[in-house]
Amino acid sequence: MLFVIFHRKLRIRVTPKGPEAANDQIEIFIRNYGSLAPKRYKYSEIKKMTNSLQEKLGQGGYGSVYKGQLSDGHLVAVKILSEAVGDGEDSLMKLLASGKKRALLYEFMPNGLMDKFLRCDGSHLDLNTLFQIAKGIARGLEYLHRGCNTRIVHFDIKPHNILLDEEFVPNISDFGLAKLCKKKESIVSVLGARGTAGYMAPEVFISSLGGASHKSDVYSYGMMILEMTCERRHNNARKTSTTESYFPDWIYKQVEVGGNLGDNGVTTEEDDELARKMMMVSLWCIQTDPSDRPSISKVVEMLEGSFESLQVPPRRFESSPPRPFQDTSLSSTKSSSS
Repeated sequence: MLFVIFHRKLRIRVTPKGPEAANDQIEIFIRNYGSLAPKRYKYSEIKKMTNSLQEKLGQGGYGSVYKGQLSDGHLVAVKILSEAVGDGEDSLMKLLASGKKRALLYEFMPNGLMDKFLRCDGSHLDLNTLFQIAKGIARGLEYLHRGCNTRIVHFDIKPHNILLDEEFVPNISDFGLAKLCKKKESIVSVLGARGTAGYMAPEVFISSLGGASHKSDVYSYGMMILEMTCERRHNNARKTSTTESYFPDWIYKQVEVGGNLGDNGVTTEEDDELARKMMMVSLWCIQTDPSDRPSISKVVEMLEGSFESLQVPPRRFESSPPRPFQDTSLSSTKSSSS
């Protein structure tokens, strides 16, 4: 029997103490949650809904993703997890597992990963669409940080973990590195570097900066929005450089002195204002000292407010470790709960 769960719906954490203990926890969970409990599927049913795993959507470090269709016609993305995945993988949308066959079902997102719209060889989105995506991601993070009973810190916000539906509404995915913490607590205990180089907040790997917190997500969000805003120029420069230290410097110059944004596809005054607003908010988000960064709720407020109300942030930021050409995620060797 194979158990799967739609992500963003429910959470369960199974501590492996043998198949019988895991199955006991599964049965208790199902009894407690009744109609809200995840549906069970046999592996044969998974193969049927994916047409024997025919259409592969992508490959990640924890398994392959295939396109599937439920009996009611609803499209899903099925992630078949590798046997090497430990208990910490996707802990906030934890699958129900039995034996070695494990999988996760996601809502299918027709426009896929946002990353493809930022690549040199990919299709590009207009600035207004990018701005709406930026606001949507900020609202999603606000829900994780403030809307849940227990604060969720994602720790791996980046274009590769943002899925876009048919109307380009963003959905935050891949909670494999996420941590839980009480809302009144600011510091999250992590072991080692946690995140993706280029988007990782400096306090995650430099202990003297005070420790990781929900503000670490704000930093990652800021770096991602900078990349979204200046994707064309950034892509051209990235072909010949593996360091990102120049990138925020260039952005800051455009904001401070009102540089020309024409080479980034900005053609109208409205686009120029949207681009500069995104830049300015992002520069606030990547301040080196976490206490200088706004909360994600403040970020939403800044994005929805007028451009004239924004102040140029101080130039107190550093790049996180250089991002390699291929995406690399760094996780702690030990997963812990809230």
